[in-house]
This record gives sequence, C-alpha cells and structure tokens, in this order.
Amino acid sequence: MSYPPINIVNSTKYLIYGTVYYLDLYCSGTSEFAIDPNSSYTINDGRGLCLITEIDAEVEVSQKETIKAESYTSSGTSYSQFAVLQTGTNSFEVTRRVSSEEGVDIEEHKKLVEKEPKK
Repeated sequence: MSYPPINIVNSTKYLIYGTVYYLDLYCSGTSEFAIDPNSSYTINDGRGLCLITEIDAEVEVSQKETIKAESYTSSGTSYSQFAVLQTGTNSFEVTRRVSSEEGVDIEEHKKLVEKEPKK
C-alpha cells in the first residue's frame, strides 16, 4: 500500500519551483519541482507511505525577481493534489486541491504502517 503520487498544478503565468517536505517519522528527505506556467507536474519518486508536512514554492515573476508563495503546511497529510495560485498582484499561495477522495490523517497513517509487512 502506498499513497498516490503528488500532483502540483501551476495556475499562474509564471515559472514556479519549490520543495515538498515529508514527515520524518517514517520518511526523510524532500522532493523538488519546477513547473512551467499553466502546467502541472506529478512527482513520481516512490512516495510510498510518506506524509507531507510542507510544500513551498517560489514564483519567478521576472528574470530578476522571485516571490515566495505562502506555503502549504500540515502536521502530516496523505493528500496528493495541490496547486499554486495567484491571490493578489504580488502574492501567491500553495493550496490543497479538494476532490471526492479524502486523505488520511497522521493517526490513520500510523495504523496503516503498523499493518504493513516488515521488510
């Protein structure tokens, strides 16, 4: 069992790049991404049972200027659908895209891991 790959939509007219951070309880490390304007990207790096704690992004509004988007933060989520939105003239945010499939919270994650066969 594993969580779905992370998909991030860039709904802005700018290049974005950023990092996904995972909960250190079961996973460590990060996944980095760069997404062209009005495009999406799926991170296929074997997420497994890694919960996400933060996604940050920088928006390259010109060759000389980047703006840090407001990060998505969580105590640990299995959600996999996110977007970077422009919320004002010079403001952006990373947000979770809501779908009919709900994610698993950290307590539910612990139950899933306990059921996983030991390697």
